[in-house]
Amino acid sequence: MTTGAYVVVVLVGAIVIDAAFGDPPNRWHPVAWLGVVIEAARRRLAHGSPIRLLATGALVTFGVAAIAAASAALVLRATLPLGAAAGVVEALVLSTCLSVRGLRRAAAEIARALEKGDLASARRAVSCHLVSRPTADLDPGEVAAATVESVAENLTDSVVAPALMYLAFGLPGAAVYRAVNTADAMIGYRDGALEHFGKLAARADDVLNLIPARISALAIVAAAAFTGTSPRGALKTLWRDRRRTASPNAGWTMAAMAGALNVRLTKRDAYTLGDGPLPSPRHIYASVLVMLTAASLSIGIPSLLLLLNTFQNTP
Repeated sequence: MTTGAYVVVVLVGAIVIDAAFGDPPNRWHPVAWLGVVIEAARRRLAHGSPIRLLATGALVTFGVAAIAAASAALVLRATLPLGAAAGVVEALVLSTCLSVRGLRRAAAEIARALEKGDLASARRAVSCHLVSRPTADLDPGEVAAATVESVAENLTDSVVAPALMYLAFGLPGAAVYRAVNTADAMIGYRDGALEHFGKLAARADDVLNLIPARISALAIVAAAAFTGTSPRGALKTLWRDRRRTASPNAGWTMAAMAGALNVRLTKRDAYTLGDGPLPSPRHIYASVLVMLTAASLSIGIPSLLLLLNTFQNTP
């Protein structure tokens, strides 16, 4: 099998594995292991002057990225003698860098709780699975909005970016992305010592997501045409509201999703995207369908181009 075809087959296999089984238990999950390392480093090193915090935070971010890349390279080297079975192992490892099933299940759990009128459970679920903001006083529309926002943003973080990094740089590339993204999720905040300790993690995550976020946003516009939502609204809101979030990337997919669904996504004292009403449970289900379709387009088109290029250059 040619290299390009092998890469695409492994990626498809990883997506199928993730869709069928979801994330493994934390004791077997490489990302959870990285999280343990990052948390231990935060407890030990997140103190001192701003310069010290910047230096130690950079060391942690570069360190976990190096660990992830080296571990992925070791997996590839160790499985070389396995022949075709090496691709199965590679797909299994790559699947831990994705989270399609987990994202879909979390969104569905929140939607079901809201449909039953169980606001307390919906608040707990959105806080546990999707967002770091306080959720104790969110109303149903705000809980639904936070869920739709997370579905849109995680199209980039949990699906498109790691897949594109794999297509471009192989398993070590996907592993580096997941390590940096995990570091950003854990220490990339503007609170206390993390303002400086997590700065490099946050900036590195911004850089790595720069292209994938824009691809994902345009894919949402295209996906809207296939899902009964509004491509025109997605494009209009994307162009107008994409810069309203503090993140240079998150606003792209969230604004596109708000326009596609004709809803208003809002975070108190931070931003408002879109013009319609706050979302309801049906909009959560619709956002998942748009996300899955956009993911298929974002990954499928580059994969097809890679295959075509491979076959054209094959003697």
